[in-house]
Amino acid sequence: MLLRNPKILVLDEATASIDNELDKKIQVMIRSQFVGSTVLTIAHRINTIIDSSRVMVLDKGTIVEFDSPENLLKVDRGVFKGLYETHN
Repeated sequence: MLLRNPKILVLDEATASIDNELDKKIQVMIRSQFVGSTVLTIAHRINTIIDSSRVMVLDKGTIVEFDSPENLLKVDRGVFKGLYETHN
């Protein structure tokens, strides 16, 4: 285990400099090791946060979308949906 059961874990671009395969492995580890924690992930990679319970999309410091990834992918012309389609 990396840390001792934190209530809140903040990850700011924690996997930005690694390849997608290692990013996936780290995300699996985070989800299994920090089940009882709130995990706040700041990321530019959609795949890093796609299985999060909620996603907040910011544009120039303003919240433009906030919902589950599943719901955000259903928004016609949504910012999150556009990013997802561009990167996948």
